[in-house]
Amino acid sequence: MRETIIIEKEKIKVKKGVLVVGLPGIGLIGRVVGRYLAEELKGKKIADLYSPHFPHQVFMTKKGGLRLINNRFYWVKGKKYDLIVLTGDIQAMSTVGQYEVASAIIEYSKRIGINLIVTVGGYSTGRVNEHRKIFAVTTSKSLLSRFKKLGVVFGEARGSIVGAAGLLPAMGKLQGVHGICVMGETHGGYVDVTAAKNIVELLSTYLDFEIDLKKLEEKAKESEKVLKKIEEEVQRSMIAPYEPGKKGVSYIR
Repeated sequence: MRETIIIEKEKIKVKKGVLVVGLPGIGLIGRVVGRYLAEELKGKKIADLYSPHFPHQVFMTKKGGLRLINNRFYWVKGKKYDLIVLTGDIQAMSTVGQYEVASAIIEYSKRIGINLIVTVGGYSTGRVNEHRKIFAVTTSKSLLSRFKKLGVVFGEARGSIVGAAGLLPAMGKLQGVHGICVMGETHGGYVDVTAAKNIVELLSTYLDFEIDLKKLEEKAKESEKVLKKIEEEVQRSMIAPYEPGKKGVSYIR
């Protein structure tokens, strides 16, 4: 394999097509969102993306087989929009690879009728907030206005977006496809299911589809409990060396 390829299992043409991209990234928010949408909305797999810019390894399956690392496209027919959900194992490992894979995705998306790209990522703040914000950047003033009305925050996020979450909307603009990157506020050091749930809710409102959030809510509650315990342990470990009356406590560790 010398270049990125997309192998179609079914040739389709969508109406009011929206590409929702949920790939691994900060807090694995994108991947959680992508997989949940594909599974809960019973998406039909229509294509696989393979690239020599993915790691040179394969996954061993439970049934004794093996498969190449890839990204996958799923088709969900909605009330108002046709959704194409892109999720997968990994992103390209180099700058050249990122651009090549993004180009292949945009070319395929345009060919099947996509006119809007929505990418999902995480925005790391290094801390945990109970009520997490959703930040976004976009190539369209109308998208900014519509998402702002749904409580999405624009203009506060700083820095750069690394990988597909930023490249796809930006490169899509050059090809006449509008795009937006929505980012869940997250600590950045663990899988943030709560931030993912918030984004699934946002997308279901904007793209007008119904989805059962029960499984995500349960996972979010579990992860929040674990996180709270970790925070308490960290706090105790920070306070312990300075507690009076403790014998054998040294500043040298």
